[in-house]
Amino acid sequence: MSVQTSRYESAPRRRTQIMAALRRAGFLSVAELSAQLGVSQMTVRRDLRQLAESHEVTLVHGGVSLPPGGVAGPGFASRAQTHTQAKLAIGAAAAALVQPGDTIGIDSGTTAAEVAHALPAEFEGCVVTHSVPVLGHMLSRPRARVIGIGGELLHDNQALVGFAALDLTRRLRIRMLFLGAGAVDERGVYVRSEIELSAKHALMEIADEIVLVVDASKLTATAPVQVCGLDRIDTVVVDAPLPEAVATTVRRNGIRVITA
Repeated sequence: MSVQTSRYESAPRRRTQIMAALRRAGFLSVAELSAQLGVSQMTVRRDLRQLAESHEVTLVHGGVSLPPGGVAGPGFASRAQTHTQAKLAIGAAAAALVQPGDTIGIDSGTTAAEVAHALPAEFEGCVVTHSVPVLGHMLSRPRARVIGIGGELLHDNQALVGFAALDLTRRLRIRMLFLGAGAVDERGVYVRSEIELSAKHALMEIADEIVLVVDASKLTATAPVQVCGLDRIDTVVVDAPLPEAVATTVRRNGIRVITA
């Protein structure tokens, strides 16, 4: 009896810990939560079902994410309103690398979306993307071909993510990928949630050239999940000088830097 009482008394505390961790990460797997909380996966699933019933979380395959309005960190719309001029300049500088009939990939994120906005109205190439805002914007570019990569909607990034991307992209090839990031340092490129990786990696695998588009705030930001090392990047488009440690790694790897 005492064991049962202890178990049920600890359930609200576990659910509080789950919500705190989820607000930091945006997505967590059942296995991750089981390890973090030191309880069985069955117990985690029971907690998640209760949180889902109260509309605090959304159950997804293998784990849990935050529902619309409860996303981790600042949402897409609010991020789009920060460093606006820098992102516009970066988008224009990056779009200048695109040739008239190119096949390009555009990653999720507010800075990458500005690349799509900067494409000329007469662009007749092909855009491959999992970004919902980019897909919406490309409706105004009827001369371009657009291939949308499907998956589950990640509300925070307004992107379609998950392993569905792998099936489609392995049959595609893009000349240039415009890659976004949550943070950058001398060790590599980072995002806030592991759930973002599958679509990013799928696009990176089919790209002849990877162009990292980041405003200066990403050079001092932190994010927990590494996408890749800087050695995978061919070009960086940024609006300010790189920190010395990043600049050293960039020079060592022969990465082109374009300052917008």
